[in-house]
Amino acid sequence: MDNNEFLTEWGLTLMVFLPLAGALLLMVIPKAQEQMIKVVALGAALASGAVGVAVLANFNYDSSEELQFVVNRNWIEFIHANYLVGIDGLSVPLIALTLLITPLVMVYSWNHFPEPHNPKAFLILMLILATGMLGTFVAQDLILFFVFFEVVLLPMYFMIGVWGGEQRQYAAIKFFLYTLFGSALMIVSFLALFFVAGGDSFSMVELAQGVADRNAAGNLTLLTQVLIFGGMFMGFGIKVPMFPFHTWLPDAHTQAPTAGSVILAAVLLKLGTYGFIRVALFILPEAAVEWAPYIGALAVIGIIYGALGCLAQTDMKRLIAFSSVAHMGFVMLGIASLTTFGLNAAVFGMVAHGLITGMLFFLAGSVKDRFHTLEIKRLGGLLLQAPKLGWILGFCIMASLGLPGLAGFWGEFPAILSAYNPAPALSQGLFRTYMVIAAFGTVLAAGYLLWLFQRTAFGTPSEEFADTEIEDVRVSEWIAWVPLLALILVLGVFPNIIFHVTDPFLTAMGNTFAGLK
Repeated sequence: MDNNEFLTEWGLTLMVFLPLAGALLLMVIPKAQEQMIKVVALGAALASGAVGVAVLANFNYDSSEELQFVVNRNWIEFIHANYLVGIDGLSVPLIALTLLITPLVMVYSWNHFPEPHNPKAFLILMLILATGMLGTFVAQDLILFFVFFEVVLLPMYFMIGVWGGEQRQYAAIKFFLYTLFGSALMIVSFLALFFVAGGDSFSMVELAQGVADRNAAGNLTLLTQVLIFGGMFMGFGIKVPMFPFHTWLPDAHTQAPTAGSVILAAVLLKLGTYGFIRVALFILPEAAVEWAPYIGALAVIGIIYGALGCLAQTDMKRLIAFSSVAHMGFVMLGIASLTTFGLNAAVFGMVAHGLITGMLFFLAGSVKDRFHTLEIKRLGGLLLQAPKLGWILGFCIMASLGLPGLAGFWGEFPAILSAYNPAPALSQGLFRTYMVIAAFGTVLAAGYLLWLFQRTAFGTPSEEFADTEIEDVRVSEWIAWVPLLALILVLGVFPNIIFHVTDPFLTAMGNTFAGLK
């Protein structure tokens, strides 16, 4: 078996399950051997990353609309579920983001794990999370997709509930119940889809074809499709999270340890938006047209609501959490446009948000580590006490507010522009109204982000910390942050790095919606 055959047969499976193998290995290492535990965990994450890099290096980017590295094996024959995995242009950027974030979070946590001090349990949960996230992005069978989608729930629940802040148990239970409620409706939709499409398996491609065939034959009513889409909308919408299902997010982010906040912002929220495109829009395009005006409305409400929520915050981490509600609103607006342009903007927005907001949570964690508070009114003068930390914060804030030349711009501006010309079946006037509201949201974003930067970094240190020696950026922080900072800049200057990968797949999807009246 040559290298290409081996990668085709085993590449995705190894990439997904090496972190899980690392977690199992950690279970047999004594808790006292901290250094070995950290090395094994990082080694498992890097091994998964190395296999992922090999897979992505052999990916045919000129045919990124096609599923590649496909593996199809019998899994649970009784319910027609298969171990069916494969990747295309939609999966590639999000897999790369996950493979990057996981080891960087481990490096950042290397010498300061949160209390109670238990690196073994913390890293085991992180590796299980990595398997769940990667598995979701490669699964092409709905049952397999659902299993991976749910795998991430328990590790994040324990991360928040054990290592979180004072209100950690409330935040963890709220996160768990919201997500579980959405998942219950989602699995019902998946089962309904299987029966109404008359499929022999849960393969997404086969189900999409089954729905199209039954539509053409007039055997599938639009109401049935709209109801099934509604169940998926709840499951994915809560994960995004969309307004009004967002209330678990600020609590979860505020109470989670830094590593949990970064993974939650950078990757976990993307499972919802990815699910919308990969499953809901792909399999049920006609129902998507019916739902799109409501998704667009909730998206722009989320943009404005999130921005106003930011202006009311007194805690730095909670402000960044509310900004996620606003930024994911731009992603959902791009998706709601049902155009190639908007879908491309949405996928770019997912990656940009992951990099930028992940960095902002890293920075909030470092500020908390040094000042033991995130109350904005108690902070100030960061540029005097820790100038490198202050300037990095400034760079990430500029990226987050959508400054041209940085990654945030290509997530927000094209998403707003996509609402100007939505898919032909949608109301142009309605979506142009959404465009104006979303554009106003960018002004509010500039307001709350610049306000945050001015209060924390400018001026002189508050009396409380005036005589405190504040350590600037540490070596472990440099190692964890430099790749993210570089990508924020590189993707801002060369956005085609992502657009070139995603466009062929999303063009095919956009053409489907363009043909619907």
